[in-house]
Amino acid sequence: MRVVIQRVSEASVKIDNKTKDKINSGLLIFLGIEESDTEEDIYWLCGKIVRLRIFNDKNRVMNLSVKEIEGDVMLISQFTLHASTKKGNRPSYIKAAKPNIAIPLYEKFIKHLEMGLGKPVQTGKFGAMMDVSLVNDGPVTIIIDSRNRE
Repeated sequence: MRVVIQRVSEASVKIDNKTKDKINSGLLIFLGIEESDTEEDIYWLCGKIVRLRIFNDKNRVMNLSVKEIEGDVMLISQFTLHASTKKGNRPSYIKAAKPNIAIPLYEKFIKHLEMGLGKPVQTGKFGAMMDVSLVNDGPVTIIIDSRNRE
């Protein structure tokens, strides 16, 4: 699993020109799922996200987690995070999990993230064409891949 995490002051997602969800200060997370991903990837990655200290403390040092600031979280599925651009100019998405594998993992990811945060996670819609808007706070953007564990 691969995530792109952005610290935001606000974010929203629209589907068919209608706002599905929006958040204030917190994290906007784009999630890509590979065919080989498992529930172990979910547990590790959700734990890392919940504890990731990228919010400022009173001294303006990134020392607080989204849970500690009681921030909002929005999760958006994005298979293009597993694009391979090794050959040619047209990306290949062969590593991205097919919906029959990805959807159950995506739903488990949401549930596990909500358990870790102790609050609901806002989402887009798996497989839908979405318009995502955000105001990146910082800017702060972190990329984590459960294969690398770094």
